[in-house]
Amino acid sequence: MRTSPNRSQRPLFSDRLQTFNMANQASSSVDKDAPLKEDIRLLGRLLGNVLREQEGDAVFQVVETIRQTAVRFRRESDPQSGSDLNKMLRKLTRDQSISVVRAFSYFSHLANIAEDQHHNRRRRAHLLAGSAPQQGSIAYALSRLDDAGVPGSAVRRFFKEALVSPVLTAHPTEVQRKSILDAEREIARLLAERDHPLTPKELARNTQLLHACVATLWQTRMLRYTKLTVADEIENALSYYRITFLRELPGLYEDIETEIAAQFPQRHAASDNDMPPFVQMGSWIGGDRDGNPNVNAGTMTHALVRQSTAIFDFYLDEVHALGAELSISTLLVGVSPELQALADASPDQSDHRSDEPYRRALIGLYARLAATARILGAAHVLRHEVGSAAPYDTPEAFTRDLQVLADSLKSHHGASLIKPRLAVLKRASEIFGFHLATLDMRQSSDVHEAVLAELFARAGVASDYAGLAEEDKVALLLEEIGKPRLLHSPYLAYSDRTESELTILRTARDIRRRYGDRAIRNYIISHTETVSDLLEVLLLQKETGLLHQEWDNATGQVTTAHIELMVIPLFETIPDLRCAADIMERFLSLPQVRHLVAKQGDLQEVMLGYSDSNKDGGFLTSNWELYKAELRLVELFNRTGVKLRLFHGRGGTVGRGGGPSYDAILAQPAGTVNGQIRLTEQGEIIASKFSNPEIGRRNLELLVAATLEASLMPHETAGKHAKKLAGFESVMEELSERAYRAYRNLVYETTGFTDYFFAATPIAEIAELNIGSRPASRKSTRRIEDLRAIPWGFSWGQCRLLLPGWYGFGSAVSSWLHEADDAKEQKKRIALLRTMFKEWPFFATLLSNMDMVLAKTDLAVASRYAELVADKKLRNAIFKRILEEHERTTTSLATITGARDRLAGNPLLARSIKNRFAYLDPLNHLQVELIKRHRSASGEGRTLDERVRRGIHLSINGIAAGLRNTG
Repeated sequence: MRTSPNRSQRPLFSDRLQTFNMANQASSSVDKDAPLKEDIRLLGRLLGNVLREQEGDAVFQVVETIRQTAVRFRRESDPQSGSDLNKMLRKLTRDQSISVVRAFSYFSHLANIAEDQHHNRRRRAHLLAGSAPQQGSIAYALSRLDDAGVPGSAVRRFFKEALVSPVLTAHPTEVQRKSILDAEREIARLLAERDHPLTPKELARNTQLLHACVATLWQTRMLRYTKLTVADEIENALSYYRITFLRELPGLYEDIETEIAAQFPQRHAASDNDMPPFVQMGSWIGGDRDGNPNVNAGTMTHALVRQSTAIFDFYLDEVHALGAELSISTLLVGVSPELQALADASPDQSDHRSDEPYRRALIGLYARLAATARILGAAHVLRHEVGSAAPYDTPEAFTRDLQVLADSLKSHHGASLIKPRLAVLKRASEIFGFHLATLDMRQSSDVHEAVLAELFARAGVASDYAGLAEEDKVALLLEEIGKPRLLHSPYLAYSDRTESELTILRTARDIRRRYGDRAIRNYIISHTETVSDLLEVLLLQKETGLLHQEWDNATGQVTTAHIELMVIPLFETIPDLRCAADIMERFLSLPQVRHLVAKQGDLQEVMLGYSDSNKDGGFLTSNWELYKAELRLVELFNRTGVKLRLFHGRGGTVGRGGGPSYDAILAQPAGTVNGQIRLTEQGEIIASKFSNPEIGRRNLELLVAATLEASLMPHETAGKHAKKLAGFESVMEELSERAYRAYRNLVYETTGFTDYFFAATPIAEIAELNIGSRPASRKSTRRIEDLRAIPWGFSWGQCRLLLPGWYGFGSAVSSWLHEADDAKEQKKRIALLRTMFKEWPFFATLLSNMDMVLAKTDLAVASRYAELVADKKLRNAIFKRILEEHERTTTSLATITGARDRLAGNPLLARSIKNRFAYLDPLNHLQVELIKRHRSASGEGRTLDERVRRGIHLSINGIAAGLRNTG
């Protein structure tokens, strides 16, 4: 018989004060956070109940004792508790260890759900209270613009010309399975339901369902046992469209139009088509070949088939629902001739609907959609159409038919019937077309070089293309681009790589013909280092029918040309960023290139990589070099009359360009946004931002609001302001150089650092996780240079050092201050840094992000991971340097901001992080213990215990969930 816990003991994860310590908070703050506190208490209690039911009292008591000890250690700074915790964890059996890891991991997941729900709750409370618009909302952005004197016509023009594109990528830091995400979404729904008035019976039912969901989580395998395929990654991404994007994006457009009408009523145009689809989704999943041998022509085709099927499923469901709703009879109201024509063309000739033209028209639309879906690859249409109909040639034709319905309703007393569903469907058709999201292609420049080297050699044009000087490469490429003949011959045999790359480009051409031009329109070149890297892709497009040219027969000269795929350089490393503007200047100065750019609307995109630049040069230098590269590019593009669109390759962690997107966009240098922006959404950040529809809509709104403000808010660019900004930039240049030296010295110049990294972090164990289709390293080496930036940052997060997000800053600031001639000069320098923090958004955002990283850093926990380094001398030497730099960094940050405590300006996040740590500590300590056991068995040649390996992987999942932005 199971016994109840002692009443003096706190139940597992259930005491609200244990979860969110409200001591010393104002009563109003307590009231605001009370629902969050209650939700976490409830979920913790349910988790405890499930643990008792599933594992028994003995395991429950083990977990509870560890929890209490961890809480004392973390919140009461009790050294004895820390020692007790270590002893307890070391004594756990293998099975006990896994149960403890699972319990604390699931609590991290449940706490995230509760926090997300509380964000939605607080936002709704603000709206209900009629509070002033919150920062990051469209209403706030429009109000700022109005106050600054920006006219409504400029705002309307912005939306007509803008492009805001979040691009989903499949980088392997999403450690949750879709089954887990589905269960968590249901928990979120049930929590939200509890905010509504419920009868006692309904509340009891809700609690029962929550208990069942938590039990389902406990009984669901948290980890994948097999490696993810690209097809799996495609399906995972599509789930976010069904949950969020398909409905929330059209809804966001409606909100924006409403806000503009309210803010600028006298200038508001009432046309339904006034706002084009300026927010468009992008994807790399299935088209990003860089370092991923699993991506090929087949995955591209599969991606578009699945994307198209997803959007047709949505259209067909909505058209079917509209047919049920628009039961309008011509016996009661008239219709337009165009609507009647649609009805007459319908395959539905039932006498029962002879007076219901809208229904007949929609049955016709459904039949045409179903036919189109099958042609474009849909294997199964859930509801069979009434009769056959011709497929749509283009998504625009479908949109026009929906417009016929809307126009007829509006002109016949049915305007109120448009908004509930028809308006959303029509807007969705404009945004998503028949392709759903634009699939980007990406490949490394060295692959393009190798392919062309083979083509040139086999065609007898150049025997050693790769060995040519850059000037000779450019001359040869331009010459070949201008010739009417091809290098490739169907009568010659080529290597598998060359055939594969050419097939991929031909497939891109075919996909554009089938799904529309928006299906694929960008080709990104990784490791762009020269002009020839860009010209190579132009020539490859010519070889595969994607570059179209006309020649003058008399002179043999090209008279006109256009490309189907924009060639986009990706500048990633510090040296590449420094050369970016020079490369683009030489590229745009070529007459053939300038002609092609003019044909694409005098618009050119440039992608900037945040991940590799950070791994290459450290946090401070990476951010600064990105900033400078943007300034140089803006100056160049303004001078050449070409519009610049920047594509920001941001990751989840601050070390990879992460942090709040709104602040990041507003911190961009003046002139760099200009109504056009694309940015990557990667790894577990996709789930964090878009697995909840309300939060997803809010994050989309943040992107639009930030782009609107950054593009239209007046900037002071002359006089005193310009002089002050130049002074700020001069200081940053000095700090960056010092930070770069400190970072490079540790990571690339310290003997044994690579050995320390591989031993003191779970990088090897992360590489074993089935969390993505892409290998962890570009090459089979242990060199930091070859390691992908994602597992690099992910590993530092797991061991709670988060080194890529702060290392080098302390050395830079402290050495700069100490080089002052005297105390007076040092004070002046401190004052200047404080002014930079207060007045320069770039510097303020940089410090804010670093502050968040430092709040999540825990040196005591990190020291446990250092113990994994067998070489004691190496361990002590490197960890001591990290400790010293951490002290310099926190001191320098406090000197500049005036805040000694982390996240002083964001107390809600500070409380969240502080209270999470008590539940993360056991996971980290157990991860170390399990890694020791695992590596010990491996080193001694003993059979590896699969359950120990699984326990390590479970701990990785739990820590990632607790830290949230980890990869």
